[in-house]
Amino acid sequence: MTEEDESAPTVAVVGGGAVGVTAARDLAARGADVTLFERGELAAESSGRAAGVLYDAYAEDVDAAVGARALERFRAFDRSLPGFSFSACPYVIAVRKGDPDADAVPAMVERMREHGREVSLVDPDALGKRFPAIRTDDLSVAAVAEGAGWTNPPSYVRALGERAAREGVAMETETAVALGPRTDAGREISIHNGENGSSGTETRAFDAVVVAAGAHTRSLLADAGVSVPVVPYRVQALVTSRPYDGPMVYDATADAYLRPHPEGLLAGDGTEPVAADPDDYRRESDDWFREDVGAVLDERLARGDSPERTDRDLADARAWAGLCTATPDGDPVVGPVDADGAPAPSLFVAAGWQGHGFMRAPAIGETVAEGVLASLAGVGFGDPDSPWIGAFDPGRFDGDEEFEIVEGMSLSTRTDDT
Repeated sequence: MTEEDESAPTVAVVGGGAVGVTAARDLAARGADVTLFERGELAAESSGRAAGVLYDAYAEDVDAAVGARALERFRAFDRSLPGFSFSACPYVIAVRKGDPDADAVPAMVERMREHGREVSLVDPDALGKRFPAIRTDDLSVAAVAEGAGWTNPPSYVRALGERAAREGVAMETETAVALGPRTDAGREISIHNGENGSSGTETRAFDAVVVAAGAHTRSLLADAGVSVPVVPYRVQALVTSRPYDGPMVYDATADAYLRPHPEGLLAGDGTEPVAADPDDYRRESDDWFREDVGAVLDERLARGDSPERTDRDLADARAWAGLCTATPDGDPVVGPVDADGAPAPSLFVAAGWQGHGFMRAPAIGETVAEGVLASLAGVGFGDPDSPWIGAFDPGRFDGDEEFEIVEGMSLSTRTDDT
């Protein structure tokens, strides 16, 4: 190791999902000495169960900027990251007749356009002519975001994980950790490695620790005496062999989405707006979800030569449940969370995605990498040259807030943006 390497900041990233792997790789690319810890395999949890819908159709300026940067990086990785591909595909926001939210859509689209997003209102009849695979005669209003696409989320995590390892990140999978105190040597973590039937515990210290552990974030930070209001909730999706060659569609009235998939069609939502135990939740789909999403497909897809959904469509479906995380105001918590008032923070969090974590991962991982290194260099969170995003400041919460979980993909969360 050279003298320059010995002075590199040491950073531990806890969590092997899309945000954690991106942050680890981007930290290493900026000269940090990085170790990533994942208690299972990469993409074993929420990122591995994500839908892979990618868009930048946001009305709020911060969300639009983050979404745009994420899509820019997804496209770049499509050209440069072996094992990962991005499929460009328009994203349709569809609102049915009689839905009171329909009146708010034109203003929502106008705000999206003001932020540079390629989104437009489309007459339902014109939409049906452009995309004959979907039914539009029951719609009141629709919008199309042109700069969208989809991908296979686990492929992103694994491909970027391989690149991170090649670029010097120590990848410690099958390794559980517990956060410890800050000492003169740095922020301590206790490491338990049970790979290949062995076991052992050790303590290491790092200049910085980033917790990007999704649904397990709250419990991990509690070990360090830090409380964040990040609550997991359950969502569901399925893949059916029903052929589909149309756009991605978000049926806002039904709170359901669909997109093309190599096996046919992926559809989902199935949100349960109640807190879920990340270690003990039902990973299989529910019968009611299959029935509900089947009804949405019947109502939203053009009938063509198959006037009704057949039992085979959903009998063959591969369905699952995963976890999203909510916060009191619907925005994530991204930044330092040290509770001891030290001059430079050593503990950071990136969580609370409201269902948008994977699609934001390339941008948020980059922000975390730049923010951690700036913080270690003495740049304050609120300084003019800080890379952190002010709206995502963890310090805006006390940490013990009680709140109602609201689905992050709902139209109301878009039309409420100001």
